[in-house]
Amino acid sequence: MTTGSISSEKIDLLIYGPVRPILDNGFSDHFVVHKAETRGDLERLTPAIREKIRGVAVTYHTVRADRDSLSQLPKIEMVASFGVGYDHIDAKYAAEHNIIVTNTPDVLTEEVADVAMGLLISTVREFIKADRYVRSGLWQTQNYPLSVGSLRDRKVGIVGMGRIGQAIARRLDASLVPVVYHSRNPSKDVSYKHYPDLIEMAKAVDTLMVIVPGGASTNKMINAEVLKALGPRGVLVNVARGSVVDEAALVQALKSGTILAAGLDVFAAEPSVPDELKTMQNVVLLPHIGSASVVTRNAMDQLVVDNLKSWFAGKAPLTPVAETPFKGR
Repeated sequence: MTTGSISSEKIDLLIYGPVRPILDNGFSDHFVVHKAETRGDLERLTPAIREKIRGVAVTYHTVRADRDSLSQLPKIEMVASFGVGYDHIDAKYAAEHNIIVTNTPDVLTEEVADVAMGLLISTVREFIKADRYVRSGLWQTQNYPLSVGSLRDRKVGIVGMGRIGQAIARRLDASLVPVVYHSRNPSKDVSYKHYPDLIEMAKAVDTLMVIVPGGASTNKMINAEVLKALGPRGVLVNVARGSVVDEAALVQALKSGTILAAGLDVFAAEPSVPDELKTMQNVVLLPHIGSASVVTRNAMDQLVVDNLKSWFAGKAPLTPVAETPFKGR
C-alpha cells in the first residue's frame, strides 16, 4: 500500500464538493489545497494538478467519487468522505487500488437519532397539520380534532441496527415503545428480537424506521410488498437514503391507504421531491437534515480534516470504512 509520509514536499489535497470554513481553513501550510465543487470543476483541473493530488475530501453525498473520478487522480492515497453513508464513493475501486476511504461515524449518531424520533412523533401525532391549523385561525372558531395516531399503541421495527439504529432504539425504550429489528445478521450489542426476514418483521409491527446504508444491496428494499405487509395502520420513517425506498410504490401505498402515513428526511432524487408527496396531508417532509445542526456538521467537517491530517502525518486513518485496505501502519 502507498503510505503517507512527512517531508519538506507539500501535499496536494482536493476539496471535492461544497466548501465550508473548517475544510477551507483546516489545513496547515504543509498542504496545497485545490477545490472542485462539481464534476465539471474536477475535469477542468489541469492534468498537472490532477497528477499531484494525494488526498481528497468529499464534502457531500451529492458529489460522486466514482471509478472515473478516482482514476483521474493517479497518486491518490485517501478519500475522506463527509457523512456516515458512503454509497457515493466507489469503495470497491478504492480497495482494489489501495486507496484509503474514511467516513464520519459516531459524531452524528445522536443528532440523526434525535431527528428520526422527532420525525416519527411529528408524523404520528400530525404536528405539521396542527401547526397549519393554528396559523390558519381555525382554532379560534372550532376545536382541533383528535390525532388518529399515537406512540402508545405502536410497535416499531428498525431496519438496520448499527450505531444510529441503536440510538433510535434507546429513545424508543425511554418512550416505552416496543422495538424489534431487521438486519442481515443479528447484532451482538442488543437484546431486541431480530427478524432475518424483512417481510415477516413488517407483518409483526405497525411502524418501520429505516436507517441502513444506501447502495445496490439496499436499493428499493422498502418496496410494495413490504408496505403491504406493514398494513393500513403502518407508518414509515426514512432517515437513511432515498434509494432505500421504492418512491413510486410509497406514493401509491399512501394514496390507496395501504399504509397510514410517512415521515421522510431523504428522497430518491434530492433535492427533487415528487409533487404527489408534497400535496399529501399524511406525509411529513424534511430537507435531509438528519445531521444538519451547526455543532454536528462542524464535528463532521473536522473529522474529515483530521483523517487526512492523520494519514499524511504517517499515522493511521481515524475512521476507515469496512472495505478500506488499511491493515496497520
